[in-house]
Amino acid sequence: MLVFIDDSGDAGFKLGKGSTDFFVIAMVIFDDDLEAEKAAVAIKELRRELGWADYREFRFFKLSREIRLRFLEKVRPFNFRIRALVVNKKIIRSDELKSKKDKFYGYFIKEALKHNGGKILDAKIKIDGSGDRIFRRSFLSYLRRELNSQERTVMKKCKMEDSKGNVLIQFADMVAGSVNRSYSNKTDANDYKNVIKKRIEDEWQFK
Repeated sequence: MLVFIDDSGDAGFKLGKGSTDFFVIAMVIFDDDLEAEKAAVAIKELRRELGWADYREFRFFKLSREIRLRFLEKVRPFNFRIRALVVNKKIIRSDELKSKKDKFYGYFIKEALKHNGGKILDAKIKIDGSGDRIFRRSFLSYLRRELNSQERTVMKKCKMEDSKGNVLIQFADMVAGSVNRSYSNKTDANDYKNVIKKRIEDEWQFK
């Protein structure tokens, strides 16, 4: 099982003054390695069709409506599952989560993986992120401690990677952006999620 994770929104709490109202963690899950490889090839093919350089990223909030839809239509035929955690930051009361970005990101990635309905087991997980080596090591140790037990292993392996080098993490970014946009009042709010809605296994609104 392969799981690719990215987020949409920010960890800020200046609501109404620049910070996003919602924060979304999206997981794109492949139960078959070959299917993941085929999806990655299709994404790279789309990049070539668009005349982009090989290093250019698909990032939801930097793209036009047309390219977002082309991307989602391109990946839709493949066999993958989506699980998403949606956080309405207006309901967050914890001072620690509000003031420490690393804690905020870590906590909600852990929550997304932990509350998986038994649908994520022995997974190889890749998460968008760079950060310094000490943070990465402590973050991965935190996830392993919180997710794995003698009875069940959620996380077999986990690695933080720069999304520039991984088109399947970019895939997760596109999904996260699509879900986040559906909570907005913009005219295209539901355009993107509608393309992939049949692949959404769970969309959990944190409370």
